[in-house]
Amino acid sequence: MEQENNPLQPQPGIPPCRVVGYVGDRDISSLSREDALKLTHLNIAFGHVKDDEIQTAHLISLEQLPDLKKMNPDLTILLSVGGWSAGGFSEAASTSEGRSRMAKSAVKVVENYAIDGIDLDWEYPCYPEAGIASSPADKTNFTLLLAAIREGLDEQGRKDGSHYLLTIAAGADQYYLDGTEMDQAARYLDYVQLMTYDMRGGFQTLTGHHTNLYTATGDLFRISAHASAQMFIRAGVPKEKLLLGAAFYSRMWKDVPDNNHGLCQMTGSFGGYGPDYGELEAEYIGKNGYLRYWDDEAKAPYLFNGSTFITYDDEQSITCKCEYIKEQGLGGIMFWEYKCDPGRTLLDAIHRAVSPQSSPVSN
Repeated sequence: MEQENNPLQPQPGIPPCRVVGYVGDRDISSLSREDALKLTHLNIAFGHVKDDEIQTAHLISLEQLPDLKKMNPDLTILLSVGGWSAGGFSEAASTSEGRSRMAKSAVKVVENYAIDGIDLDWEYPCYPEAGIASSPADKTNFTLLLAAIREGLDEQGRKDGSHYLLTIAAGADQYYLDGTEMDQAARYLDYVQLMTYDMRGGFQTLTGHHTNLYTATGDLFRISAHASAQMFIRAGVPKEKLLLGAAFYSRMWKDVPDNNHGLCQMTGSFGGYGPDYGELEAEYIGKNGYLRYWDDEAKAPYLFNGSTFITYDDEQSITCKCEYIKEQGLGGIMFWEYKCDPGRTLLDAIHRAVSPQSSPVSN
């Protein structure tokens, strides 16, 4: 049988655009062949770090990965290690012995499963977020940890002559650059996934976009996907190694003043997690009193019903991000997470936008 052509694979003269999706270990079985063909890379969330080693015993679906390879032989699968509130990194990185143990455990993971690389999601070097251990020495030790894992994976090698991938998920703002040596770290990484979401929400009482491409006039918080990408480029990360993040979920504020359709309004409490995109489609967008608005400066949509403000990505904003990625020569797009888009509206939007025959978005 003739193998089906995958339109996401690089064509002659056309730079590759990675499409990287995070999928929870327990959700792997829901990934269809049609969806697998729309991805270039898949991150399995999450392995843990314990006693200086990557742990996978709690994961239940790794034996299913060969089936995904049959669906899309070109799919690159990585084990993502860490996540919010997941510790163990600072301790492992603090000594040469710990770094060696973690590198050896990474090699075991790629040896034992149909996994093509390791994605580290340390949130965040030098910061004790969510109660994890940290140290000022994390800044240098993070680079040393990446070097050790890179060396271990390269020494292991692959029968086809290619190498195992090593990637990271990175915080989108200046704090992450302050806690790392990204010019040095980038030498050991195949690419860096910018978490250009949650840029607004859990720590602010001022409503605004949480995954915007640009910053709109009048917004006190200047962070955006564009600003993040430029920061990392200035910090020494090659632009072709940068991936922008897209959100398949929303952030929301309640008790919002009914001014400016709720945008850039002070509230009495912090923003919190909002509905996943599937829920937005079913119950919110143009329904139950929620009107959709488009911020053409930020290239971002939002919903408002007179008192509740919701910020999210949709087909239009994701298409804008993909066009930006192609125009700027970035390495691709990443999204969190697969299960939040049951209708595949956003995944399909990405697929259309990154396909070689796609046309520029119209506002």
